[in-house]
Amino acid sequence: MSRPARILVVGPSWVGDMVMAQSLLIALKRHHPHSQIDVLAPVWTFALLDKMPEVSQALPMPPLARGQLGLRERIKLGKSLRAHRYDQAILLPNTWKSALIPFFAHIPLRTGYTGECRWGLLNDVRRLDKTVLTQTVQRFVALAEPSEPSTPPECPAPQLRVAAESRQQACDKFALQTQGKLLALCPGAEYGDAKRWPAAHYAELARLKRREGWQVWLFGSPKDAPVAAEINRLSHDACIDLTGKTTLSEAVDLLSLADVVISNDSGLMHVAAALNKKLIAIYGSSAPYFTPPLNENARIISLNLDCSPCFKRECPLGHLHCLVKITPQQILHEMQALSA
Repeated sequence: MSRPARILVVGPSWVGDMVMAQSLLIALKRHHPHSQIDVLAPVWTFALLDKMPEVSQALPMPPLARGQLGLRERIKLGKSLRAHRYDQAILLPNTWKSALIPFFAHIPLRTGYTGECRWGLLNDVRRLDKTVLTQTVQRFVALAEPSEPSTPPECPAPQLRVAAESRQQACDKFALQTQGKLLALCPGAEYGDAKRWPAAHYAELARLKRREGWQVWLFGSPKDAPVAAEINRLSHDACIDLTGKTTLSEAVDLLSLADVVISNDSGLMHVAAALNKKLIAIYGSSAPYFTPPLNENARIISLNLDCSPCFKRECPLGHLHCLVKITPQQILHEMQALSA
């Protein structure tokens, strides 16, 4: 009897991309039910991988500075992985350096897109047809197939699992009460201001829902602390500000308690979708058709102006109409539709 397949997935470094990578892991499990799937990724993503039951083991990527090749470290890690006897490596990053570790690990089948001219480092090289695979998640899931697809593959929705015990521990740590309705606001966007719905709009929404008796919690990374503080100031402290105070794992646990999540196009938007939350996702400079929330309960808000999506970090026209003109009243209307 042959042993179960052993697969190494080289994972992405962004929160949203790692959440979408779970769709690939689910697809791999459907193809190979008894497979062992390990994921090589930055340590900080382990908080997400721990909530993906498809992952057998999370392996740390060398802690290198952004853009650093780290050839010696990658060769050393690749050689150390030979003992795992992986049958296949699937690479989600398209960089040349990401293919070094599977190559030096002597993994016999190394699958990924051509990317940065990775011929040789990969031996199962796929050409990315962006007219067929229009979404990031489709590009990930297609790598589970034996050959390049002529139509978009079926993409199972990510499903992060939260343990009741860890959720309660997070509530106890921050002395949070969970009675009544809970609105979660995710006002950050790592990419740039052109993906951020204005703080004043978030604040007005927080004030209105607080007046109705809702709790309002703010989520984000330490980089989002200034905008969260501005929202709380403008809303007259209507929110409980958890921004930069929680770990990523705690943020996921606490988001799972929300009745509704309002988010920019960000990593936490994809987390909320993977928790199957009622979600309103606000898009400005980015494209909802490229990285949509993978959740039937989600509603996408995009004005589809002539100037968007521009995919810029800052509004090149200086007015940010694609976000400013999305009003809090419009979001309230969508919340009511979600609850109907």
